[in-house]
Amino acid sequence: MLTLRAVYELLRLAVISRFRLRGPYWRWRMHTAFGRGMPTSRLALARSVFEYATWVARMRRG
Repeated sequence: MLTLRAVYELLRLAVISRFRLRGPYWRWRMHTAFGRGMPTSRLALARSVFEYATWVARMRRG
């Protein structure tokens, strides 16, 4: 169930940012999340994004 909520939160965030995945919000988010330590592989980045989404789902649940 947590996985579905995490996917929902990612979709929700994409809709809110109007799917501008290289727009100002996402550039800011990547900078604050990783700084200069950006993951080198796409798999590592995807895992990090999903961990963030899982955290958001837990926080929004209340």
